[in-house]
Amino acid sequence: MATTKKETPKALHPRNKHHGKYDFKVLCNALPELEPFVFTNPYGNLSIDFSDAKAVLALNQALLKQFYDVDFWQLPEGYLCPPIPGRADYIHGLADLLADEQGNLRTGKQIKVLDIGMGANCIYPIIGSQSYGWSFVGTDIDPVAIKMAGLIVKSNKNLNQYIKLRLQQDKKSIFKHIIKDNDKFSLTMCNPPFHASMEKAQAGSARKVTNLNKGKAGHLQVQQAKQKVELNFAGQENELCCVGGEIAFLKQMATESVEFAQQVRWFSSLVSKSENVAPLKKLLTQLNAKQIKVVKMAQGQKVSRFIAWSF
Repeated sequence: MATTKKETPKALHPRNKHHGKYDFKVLCNALPELEPFVFTNPYGNLSIDFSDAKAVLALNQALLKQFYDVDFWQLPEGYLCPPIPGRADYIHGLADLLADEQGNLRTGKQIKVLDIGMGANCIYPIIGSQSYGWSFVGTDIDPVAIKMAGLIVKSNKNLNQYIKLRLQQDKKSIFKHIIKDNDKFSLTMCNPPFHASMEKAQAGSARKVTNLNKGKAGHLQVQQAKQKVELNFAGQENELCCVGGEIAFLKQMATESVEFAQQVRWFSSLVSKSENVAPLKKLLTQLNAKQIKVVKMAQGQKVSRFIAWSF
């Protein structure tokens, strides 16, 4: 049965390390390469230009070094550069999902997590392994993403023992060919492709930049920022798009999960669009899911959510 509605959260998860504004002085101390991108905005606060791909990359490198002891983190040009605070919230929400009835968190390598569509950034395995000691299998259909993630893992000793990678060679499948006969996972997670086409993805990214710069820049600056958006937020087509958009991907994931019900304790995925929750819950009920939970998360004004189910 689905859980009852919970009050919408107003802030990041209590265990999230990224509450409040970025402390750019601390971050520049962790990564001096960030300093050239930092300036004082009209409100007197230190900031960066979030439409500048190089600035965002440096910010992420500093955050990963300061909070997760990651010394090397790089991306191929044009690949998705994730907002780390929001990614961390999903991990902490999943930790709550796995906690026992007394609220004791489950940590250590015996917690095995499958990350579907990990991407070149390897962000969930990094945060999950360094926050809770979980072991991860990261998957992707893109050989370049797997190669880059592999380089990140290999280059950081504290990641080596926790993260393994698998290339999904069948682009029409999600769990099939990835979950092996002898695999057992505590949970699966996924940040699914949201859009049905690159045109819709680019329009969404342009809106992001407009919102980030609202009240902080003139019209010309915002237009210039929009022109640069493909280097920052857009990502690769397979990271953002699939035929039928998010709901088609999630329905396929739900349907495929039945086959692996005995090998996975909890399946989960982010759901970007709130209107996709109801049809997905309906399908999961039809597929005889025993538990369905929708957990809301908040990053500033943005509210997101993940859905989790078990058989």
